[in-house]
Amino acid sequence: MLGLIWTVQVISAILLIVLVLIHSPKGDGIAGIGGSAHLFSSQKGAEKNLNKVTAVVTVVFVACVFLLGFGLVK
Repeated sequence: MLGLIWTVQVISAILLIVLVLIHSPKGDGIAGIGGSAHLFSSQKGAEKNLNKVTAVVTVVFVACVFLLGFGLVK
């Protein structure tokens, strides 16, 4: 069981790195101070799905970290 959790953690870590690198840059520059940078921005369908997949992989990774870190799996 311990080997399975380690495998899932490594795979989710690699997927998380790849997914974060795929995201489009959100650098607002100086316009981010006033909040006007998000005035005309919207998320496309692919970006919404990418955010959802990234969130799921993050939850899996954090769950594995807690299971391994607190020694709940033997």
